[in-house]
Amino acid sequence: MTGKVDLRRELDGYRARRGEFRVLDVPDLRYLMIDGSGDPNTAPAFTEAVEAPYPVAYALKFAGKALGRDYVVPPLEGLWWAEDMASFTAARDKARWNWTLMILVPEWIGREQFDAAPERLRRRPARLDDVRLETLAEGRCVQTLHVGSFDDEAGVLAHLHDVVVPGAGFRMTGEHHEIYLSDPRRTAPAKRRTILRQPVAPAQG
Repeated sequence: MTGKVDLRRELDGYRARRGEFRVLDVPDLRYLMIDGSGDPNTAPAFTEAVEAPYPVAYALKFAGKALGRDYVVPPLEGLWWAEDMASFTAARDKARWNWTLMILVPEWIGREQFDAAPERLRRRPARLDDVRLETLAEGRCVQTLHVGSFDDEAGVLAHLHDVVVPGAGFRMTGEHHEIYLSDPRRTAPAKRRTILRQPVAPAQG
């Protein structure tokens, strides 16, 4: 068996610095995904959605070990969107948010391992059947690192949306993407590290 792989260290998309807005090209990547909507702080559906993909992710990790390739389960990620993007910045109206929670799956894990994963589970979360394996194609993106509570993201996002993206000759496409490098259960809000990513395309064309 080869050494344990940590995709956070190997993939460029997990690199970000506070105060730096970096343009990068993200390759197509496969994730465990589950959808929902509503305020993540109060909607019971959000808690159920967070709990659902983790057992599958660890079942896939053990399947990978059986293939001779062990890896660190990547962090939780999320796509976020709303009909009015001001819901993320000025208004912060979380009740109007839609989201897809995700965990990255290594390229050597295939559909066969995913389909067999439920058989490995000792505990079946409430929304297990809603977890799917899907490829996300983001392409060119702009991202930065936010350090602080989730509620303090608004100013960074407003600057990203209204200044950085148009200033670089881009327009926003796709959903706002967050990568949670810190475990919110173990990290104080002021010290949480979150990558904020926005897919973009040329403003003209």
